[in-house]
Amino acid sequence: MFTLSIVTPEKIYFEGEVSSIIVPGSQGYLGVLTDHAPLITAVNPGKLTVKDKSGKEFILAVSFGFFEISSNHATLLVDSAEHLPDINPDRARQSLERAKQRLAEHRPEIDSGRAQRSLERARNRLRILREMKG
Repeated sequence: MFTLSIVTPEKIYFEGEVSSIIVPGSQGYLGVLTDHAPLITAVNPGKLTVKDKSGKEFILAVSFGFFEISSNHATLLVDSAEHLPDINPDRARQSLERAKQRLAEHRPEIDSGRAQRSLERARNRLRILREMKG
């Protein structure tokens, strides 16, 4: 077992003992078990799979951030994290369309970086929902 902390700008989303996680790292997905070697990596939007100490698996949609593990304590710092049941497909589709529209407008007052991150979050939510129905 090792301790996992999932932290977003709003709150500590999760903190507890887990037996494994699969993280969407910048170079692809990576699996982490107890006694993993120290590591720091960027995180891309993707599916985070966590197996808790009872063996129950849960899945989160996570966005950009960083992951660090050392001495059996893992920390995931991400812009957002959502349990699958909390994702509203209609809202995700609306967010995707709004971000596409903002990026297509090329107006100087639009924060294109923010719009691009919003686009990636919405695509990630919808992709994970499709995979899980699949």
